[in-house]
Amino acid sequence: MPYLDPPPAPAPVVVVKDVGGFVDAYRDQTERYRREDREVRLHECRSACTLALSLPNVCVYPDSTLKFHKAYNVNTKEADEGVSRELFNAYPPAVRARLGDLTRQYRVLRGAELIELGVRDCSEKRTIMVAKNTPPAARGAGIAQAMGSLVASLLPGEIAAQPRASATASAVRQPIPQRVATLDPKAVEWRSAPSVAPVPSVLPPERPSFEASFEIPLPPRRPVQIAAIVQATPLELHPPDLIHGAVPPIPDRFLSYAPKDAMSVEMILRAVR
Repeated sequence: MPYLDPPPAPAPVVVVKDVGGFVDAYRDQTERYRREDREVRLHECRSACTLALSLPNVCVYPDSTLKFHKAYNVNTKEADEGVSRELFNAYPPAVRARLGDLTRQYRVLRGAELIELGVRDCSEKRTIMVAKNTPPAARGAGIAQAMGSLVASLLPGEIAAQPRASATASAVRQPIPQRVATLDPKAVEWRSAPSVAPVPSVLPPERPSFEASFEIPLPPRRPVQIAAIVQATPLELHPPDLIHGAVPPIPDRFLSYAPKDAMSVEMILRAVR
């Protein structure tokens, strides 16, 4: 960014590379930066651009490069001693002492050398101090004033009209006395703590075992007399009567039903044959 084409204020002016130009234009721009209190950061600055060293908010980097030479007439190409003296007098005294004087050839000063001569380093953080006309009120005084106003609003008019500023200020400055309770060892009656009987521990009841809690009773035994009667009683069969006139379902030589009285096996076999 050139020296004569700055960004909108209040952004700092960063001069990356400026080869110089007409001294009048650089003089006017330098005065504008001075009025706006703009910060100017120089990387590479030559010829009339070196007028930036007269600004209070100018800074350089350790690797910056500044080149100085005499001003000359554009038409005649001859040095202008009056303008050259104006340029030289605009530099800080330490820079003037290092340069000695200006010549038609460039005299180069690096940023690290300019920083040693008192020019501010752009790499360092800048501390801005702001001054105020009146110091801030103490916190205790503000609280005391608020309490005084509250008391004045609560008390009657005659009592509130009395001056209380000195008493309030002294109350703020002086520490509030504190009462500390002291214990007289002679007045203390030492008593032993009453003995407390130990509380017996109560254990939970034992859980019953599986066999005791789930005992299954056996079925009652059957009487012998009933079993004998059941076994001795023969089974009586009462077959239904046959329908008369119906066709017998089986041949005549077979018996459909056994007779009511008991038959022997031999009688049944004979009937089948």
